[in-house]
Amino acid sequence: MTDFTLSTDADGIATITWDVKNKSMNVLSLEGWDELDACVTQALADEAVKGVIITSGKDTFAGGMDLNVIAKMKAMSGDDPAAGLMEGLMKSHGILRRIERAGMDPKTLKGGKPVACVLPGTALGIGFEIPLACHRIFAADNPKAKIGLPEILVGIFPGMGGTTRLARKMGAMAASPFLLEGKLSDPRKAKAAGLIDEVSADPMADARAWVLSAKDADLVKPWDAKGYKMPGGAPYHPAGFMTFVGASAMVNGKTQGVYPAAKALLSSVYEGAMVPFDTALKIEARWFTHVLMNPSSEAMIRSLFINKEALEKGANRPDVADEKVSKVGVIGAGMMGAGIAYVSANAGIEVVLIDREQAAADKGKSYSEGILDKGMARKKVTEEKKAEVLGRITATTDLNALKDCDLIVEAVFEDVGVKAEMTQKIEAVVGENTIFATNTSTLPITDLARASARPEQFIGIHFFSPVDKMLLVEIIKGKQTGDRAVAKALDYVRQIRKTPIVVNDARFFYANRCIIPYINEGIRMVAEGVNPTLIENAAKLLGMPLGPLQLVDETSIDLGVKIAKATRAAMGDAYPDGAVDDVLFAFADAGRLGRKGGAGFYDYDAKGKRQGLWSELGARYPLAEQQPELHEVQNRMILAQVLEAVRALEEGVLEDIREGDVGAILGWGFMPWSGGPFSWLDIVGAAWATETCDTLSATHGDRFATPDLLRQMAEDGRSFYGSDQARAA
Repeated sequence: MTDFTLSTDADGIATITWDVKNKSMNVLSLEGWDELDACVTQALADEAVKGVIITSGKDTFAGGMDLNVIAKMKAMSGDDPAAGLMEGLMKSHGILRRIERAGMDPKTLKGGKPVACVLPGTALGIGFEIPLACHRIFAADNPKAKIGLPEILVGIFPGMGGTTRLARKMGAMAASPFLLEGKLSDPRKAKAAGLIDEVSADPMADARAWVLSAKDADLVKPWDAKGYKMPGGAPYHPAGFMTFVGASAMVNGKTQGVYPAAKALLSSVYEGAMVPFDTALKIEARWFTHVLMNPSSEAMIRSLFINKEALEKGANRPDVADEKVSKVGVIGAGMMGAGIAYVSANAGIEVVLIDREQAAADKGKSYSEGILDKGMARKKVTEEKKAEVLGRITATTDLNALKDCDLIVEAVFEDVGVKAEMTQKIEAVVGENTIFATNTSTLPITDLARASARPEQFIGIHFFSPVDKMLLVEIIKGKQTGDRAVAKALDYVRQIRKTPIVVNDARFFYANRCIIPYINEGIRMVAEGVNPTLIENAAKLLGMPLGPLQLVDETSIDLGVKIAKATRAAMGDAYPDGAVDDVLFAFADAGRLGRKGGAGFYDYDAKGKRQGLWSELGARYPLAEQQPELHEVQNRMILAQVLEAVRALEEGVLEDIREGDVGAILGWGFMPWSGGPFSWLDIVGAAWATETCDTLSATHGDRFATPDLLRQMAEDGRSFYGSDQARAA
């Protein structure tokens, strides 16, 4: 089976067609590289061939390199993986350089064959790096197509010449959004930015005409021409110097130094800009090797692409028939219910949005209208699309409107009694096969299911706020939840284009079980006299999106008080967080309820903009004379989360470490560079983690006690993704 085929027509145009069988989109494999090279070599050597067109047999060009291959490249590179990676990368650069030079005389730069690339649709990653090596890029006028280099988003950077070529084509400043942010563009915007050359209604016809008329000068890339100067200036040029100084500050400000790919990319551009092009490719290859050798990149690729995609495709779905949702009833039109209604309707599902008052139901529907209006303002949504989505939402107070719903998502107030009442009322109306899902962040599903006449069809679905933006949905199985309910929930989450994890029932489930200790550890340190600025910045230097004090302000302090009271009531004397409550309750009593109340651990202006830590915080909680080391503060905050993840696995709440890692990153932003808590433990090693936990538990208490599973793994020298703890990696 071949991915690339070569055909030559009567006009002497050789067409290399990329078409990976049994794939909806082309991805490049190691075998594919060899096939492409063979086709190019054959076309250039054939005297009957006047020029070459590289295109796709699909309605897209390519989705990039197969990330499953990239994830395994280090392991496949022998006893000296760095040398093996470097050798493989330089071989790939040689193939693209062969396309770029196209047989021309190295001195006169004449005698080459024109090579055009035709993009029928999306071209990403290596699917855009190959076109960049061609002499002219033609794209179909397809507004749904995306063109760009998104590698930075999964922990690597464009390492097959894309970094060097784009920087030299556009200049470092102009290229930075496409390289450092992974910005994607439709064909028209790609042409306007200078990424491609032509947008056409018939790109093959235009490419053929260009190939037959191209002159020697049309084939010489700017960086191969004599006297080339980098747009915007090289690093030693005054303008270029300022560009790189600013870019360095921006990268470090955004990444806090914990994402190796961003720094490596910038280093590759900076160093490569001071040497000839072929040497710059070697520099790019060395930095790409450096990134691939870093365990962070492997972990990010595994969690953010391979495992995330597996979960979205139903890796842990029960083996039951398709349970696609056709009509969903959403109970409660508050912020959460309104968001659920929007994402459902936007995915093409009919929605019945219920509230006690018609005005409240209408307000919930208007939330969708507000989102769609913003989309229209950005020219992302048409008037027709808005009308379609809103037309799918029926806002009403009448429970009888739920009769035809095959899924109910109840999102009423977090109160067992209120939820029980709604469960019984709704089950009396809907069909006996309807699956009932309750949206809750803390209430045990098994307890809530007691109100149901059909507990096997009762399940928890925990959405994260705001629903339209958060990618994760946590599905919770009660003790009696059946396979069909799980399948229905998973199929629904796939329909609304979010990532699911499935966990077993326990207090706080998985996500909140891990994030609450992170918040509590930050508050506990405030009470101990640790400088709040140290706490917040230590968290950000780890790559956490928010420090624990800012996070509790965002989620609201009164919610924290409510959760604390409920947990204390349930746990009794075993409740471990009294020291945290002393601080949290004092804030609530003082009316400092977080951002929504205009005051919390931070001060806010009238518009809710954060102004800085509360000026009186130091007076309320005096700073200790001896402040802890940065790494101790960081270890406390990391392990507060990670140990709960391990305990969740140990107790069977979590059944698959892939869900633990993906859920942590998407649910609360756990250090994405680490790949998630289990990947992080594999990076630092179970032995180090155990030793650190023993030290912290001796100083700070049993909450840092090493779980038996982790201690046993340390003794056995095992890792999570290298052991039977992993379902897949």
